Amino acid sequence: MKNSAKEVNRDQDLERLRKIPGPLVQWYRENARKMPWRDAPSPYRVWVSEIMLQQTRIEAGKPYFLRFVERLPDFSSLAEAEDETLMKLWEGLGYYSRVRNMKKAAQIIVEKYGGNMPADYAAILSLPGVGEYTAGAVASIAFGIPVPAVDGNVLRVLSRILASDANILQDKEKKRFRELLGQVIPVGCPGDFNQALMELGGLVCIPGKARCEECPVRKFCLARERGITELLPVKAKAKPRRIEERTVVLLIRQGRVALQKRPETGLLAGLWEFPSAEGKLPGEEVQQWAEAQGLSLKMWKTLPPAKHVFSHIEWHMVGILAVLKPDSPEGSFTWVGPEELAGEYALPSAFRAFTELALKILQSPNEV
Repeated sequence: MKNSAKEVNRDQDLERLRKIPGPLVQWYRENARKMPWRDAPSPYRVWVSEIMLQQTRIEAGKPYFLRFVERLPDFSSLAEAEDETLMKLWEGLGYYSRVRNMKKAAQIIVEKYGGNMPADYAAILSLPGVGEYTAGAVASIAFGIPVPAVDGNVLRVLSRILASDANILQDKEKKRFRELLGQVIPVGCPGDFNQALMELGGLVCIPGKARCEECPVRKFCLARERGITELLPVKAKAKPRRIEERTVVLLIRQGRVALQKRPETGLLAGLWEFPSAEGKLPGEEVQQWAEAQGLSLKMWKTLPPAKHVFSHIEWHMVGILAVLKPDSPEGSFTWVGPEELAGEYALPSAFRAFTELALKILQSPNEV
């Protein structure tokens, strides 16, 4: 019986991919960038780096990683860390559910595995906040388990090598690539192989115009052969982000600024923020809002606007500086000075422009 066209294509893909591990791993060992998590690739450090870099550029993530592992060097210290400490260490990285899940995972590792990451792909995958990519990366790099780790870089590299015009954002396409890699990953160095694919995507097989002349597997690349490298990979068009307008109030009283906690569910759940409201409110309405809470305003003025882009939402924010009279009640807010704002309270990067303004105002009150 003849093989189906699908099976023939799969066999051809496997034949092509079986040619890349040798030259790719050799290239990686000669060209890999120095990274702090590669210097001592313990399971903890590999795991922290993989979670941290999911939505963060490598260069931006390095100082965060070093600060994090210096303060919390192992699973036990992470499991016992105060939430405020975690949020401050993570401040500016966004996607705060990642670090909350890290703490939950660390607690499981301490309670169930004696503080040591289990050397088992399925067990790693079962931890909170760990998906197939992260489990594959940790299992292969930290434990030498031959399982693939398919991220965006790897999807781009494989799409080009195989000249695949399938939508890489589809789960079935990611699964297909994982299955193909599972049959070609070298048992003796799975961690180097996975990192080599990622490194190739980060340095050489980059979005747009790839640096094909530098690629160690260029002679096996169908996209290069056909002159279609810049057309791949294929991605479905993302839905336009929803725009939300907000008003952020810097409420100042006797050298301190007001903070409040966001709800425990939803966007930026449980994090600190400046008082804010939906919509663009004029200063007069902010004054009425303050007076309705029993606060006495000395003055208010409009601040420069700011914008923050989330994955599916854009916040377009206007700012209002509102200074209370010295004898005004404090209301239900938490009031912090400049040192506390800078060093103790973690505010999301969405409010970075207003945090910087608040620090400037608190440090130079006579300029208000």
